[in-house]
Amino acid sequence: MKCISIMTACYNEEENIAEVYAQVKAVFETKLPEYYYEHVFIDNASEDTTVEILRGIAANDSNVKVIVNARNFGHIRSPFHGLMQCSGDAVISIVADLQDPPEMIVDFVRQWEAGYKIVIGVKEQSYEAQWMFKLREAYYNLLHRLSEVEIFKGFTGFGLYDKKIIDFMREFDDPYPFFRGLIAEIGFKAAKIPYTQPARPRGISKNNFYTLYDMGILGIINNSKVPLRIATFLGFLLSFVSFMTAIIYTVVKLFNWNSMPLGIAPLIIGSSFMFGIVLFFLGIIGEYIGAIYTQILKRPRVFESERINFKDEAL
Repeated sequence: MKCISIMTACYNEEENIAEVYAQVKAVFETKLPEYYYEHVFIDNASEDTTVEILRGIAANDSNVKVIVNARNFGHIRSPFHGLMQCSGDAVISIVADLQDPPEMIVDFVRQWEAGYKIVIGVKEQSYEAQWMFKLREAYYNLLHRLSEVEIFKGFTGFGLYDKKIIDFMREFDDPYPFFRGLIAEIGFKAAKIPYTQPARPRGISKNNFYTLYDMGILGIINNSKVPLRIATFLGFLLSFVSFMTAIIYTVVKLFNWNSMPLGIAPLIIGSSFMFGIVLFFLGIIGEYIGAIYTQILKRPRVFESERINFKDEAL
């Protein structure tokens, strides 16, 4: 029997985690009985009862494996580490808030058996706030245009990945990986399955402005040099415009020495604009330097405090 690994990253999801487990289990028992499966949960040091619930589930079901992180290692490192701990012939990533429909596992597996090494869910509509959906859509379009490789629009990481793809990702020595960029970088043809993202049934999203910004900027700097080149081009253009303006202003002043006041307003406006541009692109450059710094440190993605139902439970 082939083994399918389901990976679910969670943090403070006590209201949803048992339902995610139950729905995944039901899919395999009723629709995919010909497959063995494991459900790997990686908990990012939850502060509620999520870990206790997972311990109870794992005690009664050997198909459930649990990793508990020593602390919260963030929304990028922890899920990727969870994927790397899966041992199935194919791995499916499903979020803990039930916004990735577990019933789509069947469609993913059928496409995998048809020969695709990558099968992704493409979010075409969503029951989340429409302004947020439109904002995400605009970001996907921007990332798609800027990236040096094709980044799939509407792809959040929800999908199936053949063991071969997981092994390829293990070769990336990246302590802070942008998962969607790695999938695009590997380059295998992907089967795309559209879906409508359901609303979160219970609880509130653990994402905030910082986590969304972190994910967004990571996607751009990991897959594109365009911002740096825009900075270089715009710097040259503004320097040229400033030089020409200075020449024109000087010539006009020489021919209208008494009637044309020097004026301080243009100097203040011009200086403020230039400082704004400089600070903006210093921030962009800082993001790239920060990414390089993270790579140089080469710290482990996470440190585990506990493993449950793994054959080798040594940390």
